[in-house]
Amino acid sequence: MWALVGLGNPGRKYARTRHNVGFRVLDELARRLGLTFTEKDLCLFARGSLDGVEAVLVEPLTFMNRSGLAVRRVLRQEGIPPTRTVLVHDDLDLETGRVKVKPGGGAGGHRGVESVIREVGSPDFIHVKVGIGRDPDIPPEEYVLRPFGGGERALVDEAVATAADAVGDVVLRGPERAMSLYNRR
Repeated sequence: MWALVGLGNPGRKYARTRHNVGFRVLDELARRLGLTFTEKDLCLFARGSLDGVEAVLVEPLTFMNRSGLAVRRVLRQEGIPPTRTVLVHDDLDLETGRVKVKPGGGAGGHRGVESVIREVGSPDFIHVKVGIGRDPDIPPEEYVLRPFGGGERALVDEAVATAADAVGDVVLRGPERAMSLYNRR
């Protein structure tokens, strides 16, 4: 059993912002698998399988900075260890549209990831990061809540599909194989 977790902020106000690419990737996975999210405790939740491998899809409804509360609850209820958890989130330090797979590690300043590490008590999950770029003239906490510009939308749509593929490859082929496929420029 795997936990596939997308980070974002709930509500229509945030739906197309940079910080919500994690939700967009999970929405794409749910679409591909024919799953529908239902509200459960502190998250949107769906259960299914990827080529016979059982997984739960999770979108925390606790807002980004408290994402760990929902993730901890799901992992405990489902008996899933952090090492079988894929955390999908935005990354300011990757150029817009780039996808990167990384096992373990710190939060890199991402408050949602910090919350998950703190609440779960381990950094040992697998990251699937989607690059959102950075604007040095805009404070990061404002930048992540802005929508993508017109020229970026196609890049991000492609990155969402690629990140959904990467999540599947992590689950079915392992993180090392996924890294070799997606971490190239």
